[in-house]
Amino acid sequence: MNELPTNGKPAQVNGAPAAPKSPEQELTPDRPPQRAEGAESPPKRRRGFAAMDRQLVSEIARKGGRAAHSAGTAHEFTSDEARTAGQKGGRATHAKRRGKVEARPELEASQNKPTE
Repeated sequence: MNELPTNGKPAQVNGAPAAPKSPEQELTPDRPPQRAEGAESPPKRRRGFAAMDRQLVSEIARKGGRAAHSAGTAHEFTSDEARTAGQKGGRATHAKRRGKVEARPELEASQNKPTE
């Protein structure tokens, strides 16, 4: 199954004949590097806005908001848009809880009965 390159000689890697590759071998991604056992990772350093003073970040954000409003590119929510966004947030937050209720229809049926 060794294919010959255009020069007619078998392919070589670092002076040794190249091993035939199956399609599965060609498509597998590299594994992430493994740390040596017992080696501690250096403490992570904060970068970007996380490394800045919170007051400075707030000032930068405020300036950006003012610039967007003066340029006319800022979005202002109407009360209907805000209501819709709030409903979506509630659905996303409680999605797991709804999944449990849907899995047990007897609970849903008992919750929907009108009380007298």
